[in-house]
Amino acid sequence: MDFSFTEEQTLLRNMVQGFVRDNYDFDTRTKIVNSDTGMSKEIWQQFAELGLLAAPFPEDMGGLDGGAIDIMVIMEEMGRGLVVEPYLPTIVLCGGILSRHGSPQQQSAHLPSMVSGEAIWALAYSEPQGRFNPTDITTSAKEQGGSYVLNGQKCVVMGAPWADKLIVSARVSGGQRDKDGVALFIVDKSASGVSTQDYPTVDGGRASEITLENVEVASDALIGTANTGLSLLEEALDYGIGALCAEAVGHMKMLNDATVEYCKTRKQFGVPIGSFQVLQHRMVDMFMDYEQSVSMTYMVNMKLDESADVRRKAASAAKVQIGKAGRFIGQESVQLHGGMGMTEELSVGHYFKRLTMIDTLFGNIDYHLKRFAQN
Repeated sequence: MDFSFTEEQTLLRNMVQGFVRDNYDFDTRTKIVNSDTGMSKEIWQQFAELGLLAAPFPEDMGGLDGGAIDIMVIMEEMGRGLVVEPYLPTIVLCGGILSRHGSPQQQSAHLPSMVSGEAIWALAYSEPQGRFNPTDITTSAKEQGGSYVLNGQKCVVMGAPWADKLIVSARVSGGQRDKDGVALFIVDKSASGVSTQDYPTVDGGRASEITLENVEVASDALIGTANTGLSLLEEALDYGIGALCAEAVGHMKMLNDATVEYCKTRKQFGVPIGSFQVLQHRMVDMFMDYEQSVSMTYMVNMKLDESADVRRKAASAAKVQIGKAGRFIGQESVQLHGGMGMTEELSVGHYFKRLTMIDTLFGNIDYHLKRFAQN
């Protein structure tokens, strides 16, 4: 199978790689993470100016008509720089839902501000009792006249502290784990009844616990129909997995390169530790896991536009590989760096933290093994 990139995708990779290298080194990233906001609005605007925020959207929506492979290229290069700005929740998840399933009115009202970098979005779907299952929803949406009233709680909403808008999953009918009766709503985060508890995450990001108390939204805030929300949500999460795998591959590449370089320069008994055969074997194992992860990442991103069953199976398979490889490569890299591998001053530990978080986002290894077996 031909895995070569088009000329445009190669230029895109070079552009993003150059920007991250020149504007997002580890020291800059550390200052951004430790700032009060936890992200750089200036960097976000530069992403908009470079066209990165417009990349996946159709031209008639102000986008550049890119696809999953273009997002994969962007996310891998952002992964190399440990970029914390909310590209995944805003552009891949929420932007993807709106561009694929939003009404023309919703698209014209919201996509231009997303593309320009003015608006940041977050997807509020997981709940405290859910255990990665997007079907497990207790948040309710009761129709009342020409509007809906939302009540419930969402947990670990990535990027929500920066968001202006939310896409919220809620149950309009059925029991807690029924596949029918789920709907997606656009909610203004500043709306009456929306309260948030913001906090930093272990990987340098920001997240929120969100409580909805009698939050009233108009009927035109409903995305799709009142009974199709689960399929739209699952599709968005699979696209998110494709992008997340690409980000993880970027992290793994940086860990492998840093570890090899360190083992070439660190000396023990008068020789570089990289000359010890047992350490060479460990670095080869790391490289093999990285290459397998690259292959699975390509596979899932090429299958996202296929049938729901094929897409789900590919997403779960890739997520399992990424989870296992991320844990192994992260652990090996930290161990081969010795005690300094866990210091705040060295990037290695931060890549490992992010890979650890990626394992749990959108379902961990155990969850996706079961999901793969069920498909």
